[in-house]
Amino acid sequence: MKRNNMILGILLSMAAGPVCAQGIWTMDQCMKYAVDHCTEMKKQQIEIQRSHDQYRAATASFFPTLQAAVDGQYNWGRNINPESNTYGNVTTFNNYYELYATLNVFDGFATLNAFKQARLSKSSSQTTLQKIRDDKSIEVMQKYVDAAYAQACITLAEEKLKDSQQLLTKTQRLMELGEKSRPDIAQIEAQVAEDHYNLTHQKNVCQQAMIALQSSMNFPVKDTIQINVSVTDSKPQIESDNANAIYDSFRKWSPEVLAAEFNVKNSQYNYQIQKAKMLPSIILRGGIATNYYRNLSQKGEYEPFHSQFHNNQGEYVVLTVSFPLFMPSQWRKIREARSDWQETQISLNETCRKLHDNIALAVADRDGYLKELLQMRRKVASDSVACYLSLRKYDEGMLSTFDLHSSTQTLLESRIKLLQMQMMYILKKKLVDYYKGQPLIADNKLKTKK
Repeated sequence: MKRNNMILGILLSMAAGPVCAQGIWTMDQCMKYAVDHCTEMKKQQIEIQRSHDQYRAATASFFPTLQAAVDGQYNWGRNINPESNTYGNVTTFNNYYELYATLNVFDGFATLNAFKQARLSKSSSQTTLQKIRDDKSIEVMQKYVDAAYAQACITLAEEKLKDSQQLLTKTQRLMELGEKSRPDIAQIEAQVAEDHYNLTHQKNVCQQAMIALQSSMNFPVKDTIQINVSVTDSKPQIESDNANAIYDSFRKWSPEVLAAEFNVKNSQYNYQIQKAKMLPSIILRGGIATNYYRNLSQKGEYEPFHSQFHNNQGEYVVLTVSFPLFMPSQWRKIREARSDWQETQISLNETCRKLHDNIALAVADRDGYLKELLQMRRKVASDSVACYLSLRKYDEGMLSTFDLHSSTQTLLESRIKLLQMQMMYILKKKLVDYYKGQPLIADNKLKTKK
């Protein structure tokens, strides 16, 4: 029974247990490494900085803009002489200086909605980061369990090969004593060859699983890791959880739902911004200006620059009201923005429904796999007893080699099935715990809405 019950302990210990030896990685360590070295996380960090910059830019849009302008112009050819008010060939030079401020008084609340949109993006960027972190953690968790399952299968294959080799040696001695025949030896040799193949195949599967795990972690290709396969004794208990209650609680801070809600609000603000462009706008502009003029065609004295700069100085205030009358392209943008808003609302409902179904399925799977696990444990125990009795009968010459092979094969299949149930139970249990608010890794806590 000790051998038969080892896998559950393996998976439980790798889910939360400390490193038992130097250089051996737990599931938590693998998930944390994957999160720390995730390229999507690094990209999102850049997006977070960008959202902060956009928020500051949207805040600044409420303030007036201050600009300065300098204009220099040469005119020549036939023109009106401003001094004599007659036509002639005149060459003039004009300098224009202006310092002015512009204030957006009203733009259909487009600036206000753009600010709300930027503020929303800034606050939701952390939610997106959390979603990436959780998705990567779950991905690595799956890869880790696959690798642990493959390694456990290697252990089963090695034990099966060892038992077959011992049986072959025993049968050879019995043949020397005249109790077994050559066909018995041939059947067991075929079994040993099959067990050799299964062991080789399982090692290849394990290697592929480890490569997949390291790839998911973004672990250096030239390096290798060893995962934690320590044996612990555990007695899992059937839990009573209500899927609806878990959903009602988890929905409030689910990164996936929060991201879908952000898309709805973001598209709503975009729709309002596009509508605002069809409303009247009011712009207030005020400034101070001066100019310098010189008639290059006229000889003699002229007013110097500093005098004109002072004497020509003036202030002004302009209030501009604009009315959009015909903008067919903008109408199209409004319809598109409204359609996008409607689509995000549908996507939000789909996300909530999918989350509810996933939680309900995870709870049902966890409970179902645990019940199957407990039943399979009893079957493995029964198959172990049956295999032991078959060996005794075989030693006494009361059982054929074929029947013995069938008994040992049944035990192996039961142990593999038990391994599968244990793996699925651990996965579903950890997933349900995540839905109940427990972090996937120690420093990966969900942030609830306040």
